[in-house]
Amino acid sequence: MAFPSHDRSRRVDEDDPVEQMISRTGCAELHYAVQECMAEYQDWRACQKQVGTFKDCMMNFQNARKEQLMKQQSTSTESAPT
Repeated sequence: MAFPSHDRSRRVDEDDPVEQMISRTGCAELHYAVQECMAEYQDWRACQKQVGTFKDCMMNFQNARKEQLMKQQSTSTESAPT
């Protein structure tokens, strides 16, 4: 029985879409800190400080993004012809 081969057409240095998304948030270094902690301890409970810091960063980004979208929405609503 033949097994399907992995798709190796992607460049090795091409970023993962999830990593690209995290990089745009400004929280990439904190994400890597969580990954390093998990690799070292292999127990998420030992990494709560890193997880919490990463979570806070992501929440700050999401809140800022939400505010930005709300401002854009209100600006486009105000400038729309009636």
